[in-house]
Amino acid sequence: MNSYFINKPNLDRLVKSLSKVYKIFAPVKSDNNRFYKKVGEDGLGESVIGEVRAVEPIKGFYFPARTKIAEYFSSKGYSDEKERPVAIIGAKSCDLVSFKVMDYVYRQEPFRDPLYALKREKGLVISSDCTLYGETCFCVAIDIMPYPLEGFDINLSGLDSGYIAEIGSGKGEKIVRDYFKLFQGAEPYIERRNTNRKKLKEDLSEHVKKSGIPQKDSIQAAFKSKFDSSLWEEVSKTCVECGACNMICPACHCFILMDQKRENGFERLRMWDSCLLMSFARVAGGANPRKLLAHRMRNRFDKKFNFFQDTIGRFGCTGCGRCIEACPGKIDIREVLSRLKG
Repeated sequence: MNSYFINKPNLDRLVKSLSKVYKIFAPVKSDNNRFYKKVGEDGLGESVIGEVRAVEPIKGFYFPARTKIAEYFSSKGYSDEKERPVAIIGAKSCDLVSFKVMDYVYRQEPFRDPLYALKREKGLVISSDCTLYGETCFCVAIDIMPYPLEGFDINLSGLDSGYIAEIGSGKGEKIVRDYFKLFQGAEPYIERRNTNRKKLKEDLSEHVKKSGIPQKDSIQAAFKSKFDSSLWEEVSKTCVECGACNMICPACHCFILMDQKRENGFERLRMWDSCLLMSFARVAGGANPRKLLAHRMRNRFDKKFNFFQDTIGRFGCTGCGRCIEACPGKIDIREVLSRLKG
């Protein structure tokens, strides 16, 4: 991949220009958390490009929590207004890896989702290296680096005076070509970037060792050996079935269709669903193959560490640790993985 250097004032100029084509979002810091905020003609402002991943996953930009997919009996008809595509700046590796799952579910024929696919095809991803890690981060335990290796159009590696901009796609290459005067050679900065990456990976690896997570290659077999274990009843004791772990996960993708009455008819909505809710697997007539919460908890881990490993060759978990932060029942996915070894 080709790499260039762009200083901070020039990155701001680039963002201002791109805002004429894209609706741009970048993380901003509030207390000790980061949240995506729209930026544009005023530049990046208070945006935080490096540091650690934002609280919310980027899946919401491509697969919103609530999407109107049809209208019925409306005098106005169904509105399919075209919006500017989204550009995300500062997305982290744990979010980009989730594209492997989301794209498999929503971009594969014959069940390709045109809404999701269009957003992915038209959108722009300018990712960035992590320069910090959160207490709940464990990406390196499942062989995901705290710096993006794929899935981006341009990746930014922060240095004191600017960023190494690594091209990851034809779309990213075109941007650099169109705004070439804003970039310069990256060779003098590569060694410093590599040193920073190595240091953070080593520090995060030491942090993750405390969790006792088994080796990545042994997790699937460990899960299968515990399929009929009482572990799932024990883990689910504090679960309140709120669905927060599913909603905050960058790779969870299940949805439910609902019809809602409007003044001039009805609209059909697609909304995020949660596999931990009792109603999730219920079918016509009230039959439910997973009535027990323990079975629904097991199913969540089955999907992440067994099904997707068999289906696409990688876990349906990205090690972001968001579910740990969101869970009011204090269920820690790292502890569950550690207990699979016992």
